[in-house]
Amino acid sequence: MTKVTGMGVPGMAVTVMAVYRPKPGQAAELDRLVAEHLPILRAEGLVTNYPSTVLKAADGTVIEIFEWVSAAAIDQAHGKPAVMALWARFGTVCDYLPIAALTEAQQIFSPFTRIQP
Repeated sequence: MTKVTGMGVPGMAVTVMAVYRPKPGQAAELDRLVAEHLPILRAEGLVTNYPSTVLKAADGTVIEIFEWVSAAAIDQAHGKPAVMALWARFGTVCDYLPIAALTEAQQIFSPFTRIQP
């Protein structure tokens, strides 16, 4: 996962939208990894208890909306072996995209399907 810097107000939670496009034949595995993502981040004390929202675009791309405890936590995640191992698995099954890459994001009211990991 790409390191993100310069986000948020110091000491304040940061809500992000992570966008994952599954590689061919990897949609089911991506869904499993998304289900593991927040529990691992929570165990490391990196995200808040605010529930995540997981959405799916028409092309199968998954959007995960969640809240880091702070911008510093995003940087700290890159030093956590459990997080890095999970993100390495993500890298084998999906590509990371900006939300703007989705067709739905070009609409004023972007339609997605809510999924439960």
